[in-house]
Amino acid sequence: MKRIGFLTDSIFSFGGVQRVTAVIATALSKDYEVEIVTFDKPEEQDLTLYRLGDYPLTYIHVSYPQVSRLKTLGCKAYSYLYRKMLPQGGLTSDLYAHSSFPSERQQALADLLRSRHYDVIIGVHAFLAIRLATIRKRVGGARTVGWIHNSFDALLRDGSPYLGKELRKHYGRQLQKLDATVVLNQSDADEYEKAFGYCPAVIANPLTLVPGKRSQGNSRRFLAVGRMAPQHKGFDLLVQAFARFATSHQDWQLDIVGDGPEHDALQQQIRECGMEGRITLHPFTSNIQEYYSQAQVYVLSSRWEGFGLVLVEAMAHGVPVVSSDLPSSRDILGDEGIYFRNGDVADMAQKMDLATHLDWDKASETAIRLAGRFDISNVIKQWKQLIEKV
Repeated sequence: MKRIGFLTDSIFSFGGVQRVTAVIATALSKDYEVEIVTFDKPEEQDLTLYRLGDYPLTYIHVSYPQVSRLKTLGCKAYSYLYRKMLPQGGLTSDLYAHSSFPSERQQALADLLRSRHYDVIIGVHAFLAIRLATIRKRVGGARTVGWIHNSFDALLRDGSPYLGKELRKHYGRQLQKLDATVVLNQSDADEYEKAFGYCPAVIANPLTLVPGKRSQGNSRRFLAVGRMAPQHKGFDLLVQAFARFATSHQDWQLDIVGDGPEHDALQQQIRECGMEGRITLHPFTSNIQEYYSQAQVYVLSSRWEGFGLVLVEAMAHGVPVVSSDLPSSRDILGDEGIYFRNGDVADMAQKMDLATHLDWDKASETAIRLAGRFDISNVIKQWKQLIEKV
C-alpha cells in the first residue's frame, strides 16, 4: 500500500484549506496509508475538529531548528538583492531558494520526510510546495506534488501579500522541479501555461461538509463566511455595500461568520456605518450548517480566491449566490451566478438588490444542482489518478 504524506503548516485550526486537506486525506486513507506532517503539535490539539480522530490518519509534528543571527542576516541580504537587483536566472533563483530556506531547516525537514518512507509527498500551499521543491532530492525517492490553493493572480500580482510579481520567475522555476502541481481551476492552469510553459493538473476542491437543513428562502438574511484577514475576503467592501443596500431594504440583515485580525476593525466599521443591529459578526463554529440553512442569499466579496469553497457549501443548502467576478467563481457558477465587478461597492450593492427579486425556488434548485458537481467521490477519483500517475 502506497504511503502518502501531506506537508502542511496547520491542520488543527478553522479554515478552508485545513478543512479540505482533512477531507481529502481522510478519503484517501481508504486506499493508502496517509500521514499529515504539520507544524502543529498534535498532542496539544482538538481531534474532534473535522472529526480528525475518527479516521486512520497519523499526525507528525515537524519544527525547525534555530538559525544563527549572522546566517539569518546573510540570507536576508541575498534575498533582498535577488528580489530588487540581481538578474533572475536559473542560478540566482536556486540560490534564492536556499537563502530563503536556510540549510539547517532544509535538513530537518528532509530528514523527517525521508524517515517516513513516503511514496508521494504533497506540499499544501505555494510556500511549502517551493520548500518541497528545494529538498526534493533528499526525501528518499518520494514523488513530490505542489497543491496550490491561492489563485495565480493573488500569488503573483503587484502588491501581493504572498509572493508578488518580483518572485514570478523564481516561483515558476522552482515549481517545475516537482513531479506535479495541482491548481483548483482551469483559469489558473491557463495562466501557469502562459507564464511558465507548463500546465498543472486541475482538481477542484470538494464539498467538505454534510449539508444541514435546506434553506427556506424567507429569512431576509445575507451570509458571508471566511477568515477576517485584511483585504482577502473583502468584508470591508461588503459592510460598505450592505450599508448602501440597507437604506432601501429596512428588513434585511447580514451575518458574517469568521475570526481573524480584521475583526475589531470590521466591528468599528459597522459602528461608523450605523449598521449595528443589522450586521452581526459571529465566531467560527463547527456547525456552520446552521448559518447556511438560515441564509437567503450568500455573498462572496473576496478580492481573490483560488477556489470559493464557501460557494459550494452555500449552494448545497439551496442558497443562491452573489459573487465577485472572479475566474474561480465562474468555474463554479458558470452563467448561473450573479456577479459584481471585483472591488466595486456600488455594483455589489446593486447585485445584492437584484438577488432580493430572484425567483428564489428556481434559483435554489439551480444552486443544489451546481453543488452536486463537487461531490467528494468525483474529486477523490482525480486525486487517485494523479497519485498513481506520478
